[in-house]
Amino acid sequence: MIALMILGIMVGLLFLGYPMKVPLIAAALATLVVFFPGADPTVVIQQMIGGIKPAALIAVPMFIFAADIMTRGQAADRLLNLIMAFVGHVRGGLPITSAVSCTLFGAISGSTQATVAAIGGPIRPKLLQAGYPDSFATALIISASDIALLIPPSIGMIVYGVVSGTSIGELFIAGIGPGLLILGLFSLYSYVATIRFGIPKLDPTPWPERWTALRKALLPLGFPVIIIGGIYAGIFSPTEAAAVSVLYALILEVVVFKELTLREIPEIALSTGLVTAVVFILVAAGTAFSWVISFAELPSALINDFLGLGASSGYWPIMATIAVAYFIGCMFVDPIVVILILTPIFHPVAVGAGIDPVLVGVVVTTQVAIGSATPPFGCDIFTAIAIFRRPYLDVIRGTPPFIIILLVAAVLMIAFPDIALFLRDLAFGK
Repeated sequence: MIALMILGIMVGLLFLGYPMKVPLIAAALATLVVFFPGADPTVVIQQMIGGIKPAALIAVPMFIFAADIMTRGQAADRLLNLIMAFVGHVRGGLPITSAVSCTLFGAISGSTQATVAAIGGPIRPKLLQAGYPDSFATALIISASDIALLIPPSIGMIVYGVVSGTSIGELFIAGIGPGLLILGLFSLYSYVATIRFGIPKLDPTPWPERWTALRKALLPLGFPVIIIGGIYAGIFSPTEAAAVSVLYALILEVVVFKELTLREIPEIALSTGLVTAVVFILVAAGTAFSWVISFAELPSALINDFLGLGASSGYWPIMATIAVAYFIGCMFVDPIVVILILTPIFHPVAVGAGIDPVLVGVVVTTQVAIGSATPPFGCDIFTAIAIFRRPYLDVIRGTPPFIIILLVAAVLMIAFPDIALFLRDLAFGK
């Protein structure tokens, strides 16, 4: 009965056009008032405030700020030019360049939507000019941006780590292997698709131009070195890495490249503040909602009675259920909301079954990323619609092959956990 009321309130308010935070808070309050009249409704406010208290969340606005600075500056273009200089002449070089660029920019931004905006803008016209179909070019950019949620710094991993209590540093390192796996599969598909489309190879870039592109991109390449290397070496935490990335971005774009002035920084900070406010409101509302459904014992009822999952269910049933639940959820709802709602339900079951929580976190992040690029309502699709000014059907037409590739990568990860855990074990001595 409680579940039906919550579902009815959320679907009804979403249908009426309310933003996601309103259905979350309304459903939480209604559940307390109707089914637990003795409970103090102000506890919802307390949970919302508590949800954004963890110090690890400080990393979110700082990584967004660093990405905004780099997007306004030259870093994205310099990375793109470097990859194009060394890879552009091979068969499928241009789409492979797109995928690699999304991966590298993901190591700066941690956001799929920021990656679509930063890389999609300059690379899509080049793909179209080379003769690639619009459906392929757009789908490639949308799907390759998913790697940004796996390659550190991943905002999705930060939120998951806060909600589940999993080490964010371990999640960051564990995401590298799956991210590179997906990059490899996309590159292979790009090679095959280029042959199928009959697109000729480009002329090789002369070596002097390659060295020039490398020289110009050395400093932007410092971002993943600072973030991954610093965490790997134990020099600083993920939160401290976020602060260092902001300082590095400011020095790079204002002092070294002179692409930005100090007068522009407040405007960029305001943009970051607006995005951060949306993220934190969602985190607060999702935390309150998660607490209420836990208080009402809905997770145990869903897991035990409806799904029949438990610690004795076994590795594959638990991981398959988790993968499907997050994937479907992100086809309809913002990834952060899905992480906030589903993690308190599934995480305890996985940990109780002895499954490594870091592996669970990486699989969850992968499924969240896939769902973000999957119709009908994946958030990256609507980002692409806004940036590329293309109709909805045109944007999603080329996505099925990439979604299949992403799902294959997820199955491989579940079947072979060392894809995610090898680097984690190496870095943290486990």
